[in-house]
Parts: sequence; C-alpha cells; structure tokens
Amino acid sequence: MAVPPPLVAGVRAAWRCQWRQLMKGLGPADAAGNYRRPESAFAATPELPATAATAGVHGLIVGRSCPWAHRAWLVWSLRQLAASLELVVVEPDPKAGRWRFDTPYEGADALVELYRRSGGDPKARATVPALYDRPGRRILVNESARLIELLNRWPAPEGAPDLLPEEQAEAISHWRQRLQGTVNDGVYRCGFARTQAAYDRAEAELFASLEAAETALEQGGPWLCGERLTLADVVLFPTLIRLELVYAPLFGCSRRPLWSFPALMSWRARLHALPGVAATCFAQSWRSDYFGALFPLHPSGIVPAGADLATLVAGPAPSRPQP
Repeated sequence: MAVPPPLVAGVRAAWRCQWRQLMKGLGPADAAGNYRRPESAFAATPELPATAATAGVHGLIVGRSCPWAHRAWLVWSLRQLAASLELVVVEPDPKAGRWRFDTPYEGADALVELYRRSGGDPKARATVPALYDRPGRRILVNESARLIELLNRWPAPEGAPDLLPEEQAEAISHWRQRLQGTVNDGVYRCGFARTQAAYDRAEAELFASLEAAETALEQGGPWLCGERLTLADVVLFPTLIRLELVYAPLFGCSRRPLWSFPALMSWRARLHALPGVAATCFAQSWRSDYFGALFPLHPSGIVPAGADLATLVAGPAPSRPQP
C-alpha cells in the first residue's frame, strides 16, 4: 500500500525539525548555517614544563578516531617521546556522549572528570587531545594546534625531527592556517552544514585547498614545505587518511576522489610509511565511531564496508630520501 503524500510530507517536516535540534549537539552554526568549531577549554600555550623530560609526570590523552588527537599522536610518535610522555588512549562512550578510560586514570573513569577537576566548564564537552600534569592534577592544554607546537619542543632523543624549523616558519604557518579552516575544519563544515549554501562554500574551499596542495607537491616536495617534514604535513595527514573511509561518504566530500590528486596520493603513502605512523592509524575505529555514533548524519548506525587502508596507502616508492 502506498504511503499517503500528506503523511510523507508531515514526517519529512518533523524529521527536519528534529534534525536541526540534533545537529546543535554536534556543533554550533552561525545564522547562515556555517558550522563553527567550539573553542577549546584550555587553549593557551603553556610554558614547557621543567619536568618535561621526567618519565611518569605527564600524560598525553588521545582517542583513536579523533583527527585532532591524531595530529598530537603523530608528533609524539615522530619525535619518539614515549620515554618521557605517557600515551593514554581513551575510548568513546556514545551512549553517555563522553570519552572514558579503560581503567581509571588519576582517579577518573572519564575524561570529563579531569576537565572538571582542572576548572573546565561543566557544561562543555571534554575533548581530546589533552596534556595532563599528574602532580598538578590538571590539564595543561587541549587545543591541538598549540599542543603540537609544545610537543615539538618537548625533550626528545637525539636525531628526532624538528617539525617547526625556523627557516620554514612562514611557509608552515601559511599552510597550517589555510588547512585548518578549509580542510581540517572544512570536512566538518561540509558534513555539519545546516544549509545548501553553507555546504557549497565549504566544499568549494576544501577542494581548492587540496588542488593548491597538489600543485605545491608537484612543483616542490616531497613535503608541503619542501625537503623537510613539518607540522604542515602533520595537520593535513589525519584528514586525508580518513577521506575515502569517512569524510567522502559521510560528509559529502566526494567531488573528486583522492586518486585524482596523484601528488597527494604519493605524499600520503610516503608519510604513512615513516616509522611509527601506521601505528597511529585505526581504520575500523574511524568507521565504526563516525558511522555508528553520528546519528543525525547516519540514523541507521550501519557501518558500511570500505576499502582496506593498506590499499589506500599503497603508492609508488618515494622519489626522494625520507627524513
């Protein structure tokens, strides 16, 4: 029996109203429907702790599915900070809408407890990454852009790369600023857009930046700022490694497949092949957490099949020596 058109129209209108309410829980938007990422609770860059080189004093709290935590995890791994900075991995608890610890950490079962202990707004979401000071019983910083800068200054073994060399500071800053708004936030601005116009703006800016990065790699490379791996590469990688698996199908970022950007494909394969990077990538967690938890975007909760990550990062051998 066919469903009466008035019933279809009524259900559609009711669902759209509920969808708008549910989207408020994912993130705020301005009057034009553009997604705006909330401010971090602990955004100021702290001084490098005097005890940074001492094992057991600080913890870097990350989640496998979060791209913002992924960039901090990458710096931690690339700079070989395991000896002085403990890595603490939290798990998503979608029913409670929070990050939880597998076993209590510093007397807390969930990350939000550390936020409240540190003076964070009890109404705000507790997000990863976060750098925790154990003796002080407080979070030092949770803004990923500032945190990766701090981790680049963290005491590291001899030979660990400097990802923010002074001679490339201007170029790195240019790419970081552009990528943050149009690519890192850009995929979310596509997926969380409230209007068609907001989506169209975000999508156009996203692919314009990918085309600019493609050109930069074609004309220079092997990294975004030339011969050395930098924080510019670090901030782009978590978004592009998730593109086909999550952002293209779920957030509508599918105008051009990444294989149509051969320089970016090679760049991604090159970075993924660096020691320690593959250990920060969890394709199944990304897909299950995004498709399973973002109810307003994917109400069924069904996690669709996707390409194998190893296939996506298989690329030609780097034409230049790796750092």
